[in-house]
Amino acid sequence: MTNIITQPNKEVILRVDDLHISFKTQQGILKAVRGVSFNLYRGETLAIVGESGSGKSVTSRAIMGLLAGNAIHEKGSIYYQDKDLMLLTEEEFTDIRGTKIAMIFQDPMSSLNPIMKVGKQIAETLILKLNLSRRAAKQKAIELMREVGIPQPEKRYHQYPFQFSGGMRQRIVIAIALANNAEILICDEPTTALDVTIQAQILDLINRLKKERNLSVIFITHDLGVVAHMADRALVMYAGKVVEIGKTEEIFYDPKHPYTWALLSSMPSLETEGRLDAIPGTPPNLINPPVGDAFATRNNYALAIDFEMEPPFFKVSDTHYAATWLLHPDAPKVTPPAAVLKLMSKRGQSK
Repeated sequence: MTNIITQPNKEVILRVDDLHISFKTQQGILKAVRGVSFNLYRGETLAIVGESGSGKSVTSRAIMGLLAGNAIHEKGSIYYQDKDLMLLTEEEFTDIRGTKIAMIFQDPMSSLNPIMKVGKQIAETLILKLNLSRRAAKQKAIELMREVGIPQPEKRYHQYPFQFSGGMRQRIVIAIALANNAEILICDEPTTALDVTIQAQILDLINRLKKERNLSVIFITHDLGVVAHMADRALVMYAGKVVEIGKTEEIFYDPKHPYTWALLSSMPSLETEGRLDAIPGTPPNLINPPVGDAFATRNNYALAIDFEMEPPFFKVSDTHYAATWLLHPDAPKVTPPAAVLKLMSKRGQSK
């Protein structure tokens, strides 16, 4: 896939171009990311959606320079401010990681030192990256804690992570991520471990901070409900590839790829009756990627060509593309699943 979508009136802050990342394993070379390309625009939220193993988290970790030691950068580029991040040394990356590009992980306890007071953890980041004095760093840390909604920040500055709830710990992690005025915030399933009420609060916080700070956000998730709440655009990944990309309303109300249909059909709603549709089968083994469309064996709408040739991207609109042979002019017309048809009938009522 090449970088097919460009919106001329928007500033590109990050560009991923034909990225291929593999991993050495005992079973062989696992091809985790296979030609991913996209633009991230200033001030937008781009959601990357897919099942576990689709390559979305590997893509985000490549952007952060946090790939595991057994990772192989086969080819491709990640451009930030005209610098290819894939060519930077670890020392060069430290000037960008946590300063220009920050990341929030799924489990806040994995990001926090359990034996260090939370306020000091924020302050240490400020001292290290912004060269503030200890007094100035403490004052700034308290301001950040207040900004992310920590009550009584002067008091809680001196408390340890175990004294905070999961939602409050995630707020501390967000404060650390934003301490250095990052331009890009990557959120890797940051609300998965939280209950629904707290999840909504964290999503609202990220949305508010995005608007106030003009952040560009990459939101990694398997939850399409979160996408509807958060994203301006959505990118759907399967088996290490992008299979559909478009504005959020296009992905929800005019989806074209059968995998996107399957994800939407498995999404619960207030109107859900009976069992949710499950996606049949299992994702392919990316040590030996299948020929053709990787989703073909799980796809009730698969054509014979899907098992022989990988589909190209077909243009649906200037902002919407999907890699499915069903969009070929000679393909038979098919009817999407009932759950998707119900969503499509609601187009115009998007967020």
